[in-house]
Amino acid sequence: MISLEELEGRVDRLESRAAIQELVTNYAVSCDEHDIARLQNLFTEDAVFKSPSSFLLATGREAIASMFVDVLKKRGPGYHWTHDLIVQFGDDHDTATGTVYSHAETTPEGVVSIAAMKYKDKYQRHSGVWYFSEREIHFFYYVPMQEYIETLNNEERLYVGKEKRLADYPESLESWRNFDKKYK
Repeated sequence: MISLEELEGRVDRLESRAAIQELVTNYAVSCDEHDIARLQNLFTEDAVFKSPSSFLLATGREAIASMFVDVLKKRGPGYHWTHDLIVQFGDDHDTATGTVYSHAETTPEGVVSIAAMKYKDKYQRHSGVWYFSEREIHFFYYVPMQEYIETLNNEERLYVGKEKRLADYPESLESWRNFDKKYK
């Protein structure tokens, strides 16, 4: 028979998972609505936002907000949507990690673009509220819509302004490289 303590722990995990899903959705909504105050309040005071491609990097809630002001000043309308969310809890009931798959349609500097990304997150709960303590965005692609078809099969699928860069994944993943070695 399940003890009351075990049951309370399981309910806490379910409620936490739902709260983290809302946190992830609020991030997308905040970006699309250019709501910097709302966006800023989704992060812990000492949070880190980063990308392997290094064009996004900020430490601290204020710096993250400032980074997004700079990003959103260059971008007109956009629409982000999240797909799958995997949340993992450790022994500490106030921390978790997660992976979020998502897409975005954006208009950086007026260029209609599409992006596919994966976030690797760390979450912390303070006073019953879940926040991002670290958010790392990995781009599968971020390309002008007109170049999507020609670009998807190339490793340079990340556009930063007019500069093409290597995509963050999947080519960098060990499993991807091992698959290529074994099966190609």
